[in-house]
Amino acid sequence: MRRRGGRPRIGVGGMSIEASNFSPHRSGFEAFRFTHDDELLSRYAVLQPDGPEHDPAVADEVEWVPLVHARSLPGGMVLPEVYEALKTELVSMIRACGPFDGFLLDIHGAMTVLGRQDAEADLARAVRTALDDSSAAAGTPRTLISAPMDLHGNVSAELVNACDLITCYRMAPHEDEQQTKTRAMANLQARLLEGTGAPAKAYVRIPVLLPGEKTSTRLEPARGIYAAIPGIEALDGIVDASLWVGYAWADEPRCSACVVVTGDDADLAAAQATELARTYWDARADFAFVAPAAPLADCLDVALADGAPRPYVLSDSGDNPTAGGTGDVTWTLTRLIEDPRFIAGGPRTVVASLFDEAAVEACHQAGVGARLRVSAGAAVDHLHAGPVLLDGTVVQISAGDETSGRVAVVQIGSIEAIITERRKPYHRISDFEAAGLDVSEADLVIVKIGYLEPEFFDVAADWMLALTPGGVDQDLLRLGHRNIERPMFPFDPDITDPDLTATLLPSSGTKRA
Repeated sequence: MRRRGGRPRIGVGGMSIEASNFSPHRSGFEAFRFTHDDELLSRYAVLQPDGPEHDPAVADEVEWVPLVHARSLPGGMVLPEVYEALKTELVSMIRACGPFDGFLLDIHGAMTVLGRQDAEADLARAVRTALDDSSAAAGTPRTLISAPMDLHGNVSAELVNACDLITCYRMAPHEDEQQTKTRAMANLQARLLEGTGAPAKAYVRIPVLLPGEKTSTRLEPARGIYAAIPGIEALDGIVDASLWVGYAWADEPRCSACVVVTGDDADLAAAQATELARTYWDARADFAFVAPAAPLADCLDVALADGAPRPYVLSDSGDNPTAGGTGDVTWTLTRLIEDPRFIAGGPRTVVASLFDEAAVEACHQAGVGARLRVSAGAAVDHLHAGPVLLDGTVVQISAGDETSGRVAVVQIGSIEAIITERRKPYHRISDFEAAGLDVSEADLVIVKIGYLEPEFFDVAADWMLALTPGGVDQDLLRLGHRNIERPMFPFDPDITDPDLTATLLPSSGTKRA
């Protein structure tokens, strides 16, 4: 039970995944890590007593009650039985452990569940109902819900309706993930301790849907637009201002950019939401890829030209596992192997990665130094290319980590191809080091990613975005969206200016004693 006269009790739970509708992968139980108790609370740096981001004002003035959270690497659509299992467990725990003063609903915003629509809104409504029932039975005030999210979420009015406070990252790459979670927690805590209840919520849907690689906050116009948000948040009467660019590889009516501004001054919140939405809309045609982008063949010509800086990095963007790609598309590696520039003695080229359990087993059985012929990849996504034949030498084997499983590196000509047992993004230098490779000494590194994560960005002497096929193809127009709400930019480039007047959504309005 909540502590009367003591610290407010805040429950913690949720479900987080970025799920591509255009990937043949399906995210089952094996894709998710379910956490409870202290393991769940370890997700929040602000709560860790020995950590650099610990804040006693947030950590200690309320009681944080961990329930259950499920998290997966981005992937394909979630199997309904996985989603229902999490929802059932979370709702049951709310009913068993409530009532709560507040609830931190930790979600991503781009979860697509096979056969469902607007999964996060469905989860939020179920949580809302369980919390309301628990509070009503105990005769206590309505529980406030705060939701931290990724800026690549697709946020419907229904989701915002079910929450009282909602916010998202302000940086892409997401260097502010923990700061965002802390902001969501601190805002919730403040409303509870001050007894101010739920703020007004101003919502604007913006009919624009762009990939994250065109909306990085490293570059204008996203950099300037997001830089203005803290100033809105600082206004008297405003609690939070958030802008979502959306997740382009889902295909639901909720897919679009949107703005939510919360505050006790409803008119000011609505005005600021409208202005922020118009700023984003007006800049829609100015967004460009975060790096020079071209088909793979053109990228290779640039990267292999005399005098090109080393290491040169190419982003194999169509199969980016951290955006929902399967990680086993062989299209790029197949073309490299067929390219005569990569014969033995050619430019040292590291390619990460493909997953194929049988191929890794064959490499480990053969051992370092062994010659072998083994096919790999395309077990899940075979829509773009079939398995690739690795006819080469095993140069590294390792135990890998809990994400990758065992790892092998096979050299084919001048290519060092990383093969893993399970889907694994290679976005940090330590990932390559664990495979026994020093990419700083490579001529060319080809990695399945979109924009480079900060650590890898610093290592790259130069880089390009290769426009390759896969479940997260950057060419949105060739993916075949059918369920987004049209007209939508860039699908309809001549779309007329929409009405971006903010809508004030219902609020519980409950003041707390």
